[in-house]
Amino acid sequence: MSGPVWTSAEIEEATGGRVSAAFEVSGVTFDSREVEPGWLFVAMPGTVADGHQFVAQAFGTGAAGALVSQPVNGPHVLVPDVAAALTALAKASRARMQGKVLGVTGSVGKTGTKEALAAALERRHRGRVHRSLKSYNNHTGVPLSLARMPRDSVYGVFEMGMNHAGEIRALTALVRPHVALITAIAPAHIENLGSMEAIADAKSEIYESLEPEGTAILPNDTPYRDRILRAARRYAEHIVTFGSGDADVTALHAVRADNGGSLVTARLRESELTYNIAQPGEHWVSNSLAVLAAVEAVGADLAAAGLALGDMGGLKGRGERHRVPVEGGEVLLIDESYNANPASMGATLRSLAEEKVDGRRIAVLGTMLELGEYSDREHAGLAPVVLDSRVDELILVGEATRPLEEAVEGRVPVRRVADAEAATGALLATMRAGDAVLVKASNGVGLAKLVERVAGGAPTCST
Repeated sequence: MSGPVWTSAEIEEATGGRVSAAFEVSGVTFDSREVEPGWLFVAMPGTVADGHQFVAQAFGTGAAGALVSQPVNGPHVLVPDVAAALTALAKASRARMQGKVLGVTGSVGKTGTKEALAAALERRHRGRVHRSLKSYNNHTGVPLSLARMPRDSVYGVFEMGMNHAGEIRALTALVRPHVALITAIAPAHIENLGSMEAIADAKSEIYESLEPEGTAILPNDTPYRDRILRAARRYAEHIVTFGSGDADVTALHAVRADNGGSLVTARLRESELTYNIAQPGEHWVSNSLAVLAAVEAVGADLAAAGLALGDMGGLKGRGERHRVPVEGGEVLLIDESYNANPASMGATLRSLAEEKVDGRRIAVLGTMLELGEYSDREHAGLAPVVLDSRVDELILVGEATRPLEEAVEGRVPVRRVADAEAATGALLATMRAGDAVLVKASNGVGLAKLVERVAGGAPTCST
């Protein structure tokens, strides 16, 4: 990176604030726990705590300046509204961006696809590809991700999420992508949106602020493809589908590789590519096709992207794999604790079926949240994939999983528990050497704590 991310004068101009003393910053955060020496601390208002309470802590950690709405001790830019100022800073960052910007959304797979896409582009542009960190994909996370983008970035990759209609419209207006990608449509947030068609429409908002001559990338393997396609045609100069059948980008061959991932030969619009995927599961074949479609759309190096897909490890809460030592050997613990909906549950359970194990396949499955009136149906609907996935033992977490328990009764040993703590105890009591354990639930269930306790200091692995 050349030069600071921001100077105080640039922050002042972008936000219309007033600088107390000159400073430069090399990073931006609104979480005082993330502050690094030389960073800007954004004192965001909050429902639980006001960021101004943590300004002194941020300066103590080495912050070079703060964005505040009340005077503080230390270099700062004073603004009337901190949240509005962060959005203004995000707009200024996007306005000075001379490279290509890519936006990613979808009901499932958006964080993994975003990370894989960034890794694919990074392979040829080390240190000059910026991406959203974590799942910073909402009305505060996207502005922050934009505001912290280095000025000399060649590519920016941003994830956009939503709970309600209209939210992605606002986010994509900030991001203004050259390439906008939808990974998949599934009944996530259907409690708020009411129907699958409404979910498809809300995700399609990502195309509305495409840059001129922009590219819309969309999944071919969804009943809502034509609906999304109609939306894309209103805003996109170029449209690319990925998946099976008549998709523009498709897998000609995909077989399980020795490392547990996949060996794929893909047909793109202008070439073919054979590559390995480190991540296991058919859903990662689909994700990889989306990544390659986006890489081709921006004219980046496809061969380098293929190498990056082969090197990419699991993400915390989204496929990270741990080898947990136990008496007589070890247990493979697959951490999918961050999020869950019916589509992602099915995909990861099918991946569990493909694992080569000496012992049993154990699935620790928690509640899928935000399903509303569809909750009982969708939980019970997991039964066929549980049975097809050769699960030997099922630990279910939460009252909402009762319909699944009833649907598999007598065919799979089930223990249903109230919470993450009880699930941890149940798993520790049953797992033994040679087992493979899948842990998956919506983030609010708290199964990350189970993974933390069971994995402890166990090493991560890519196979």
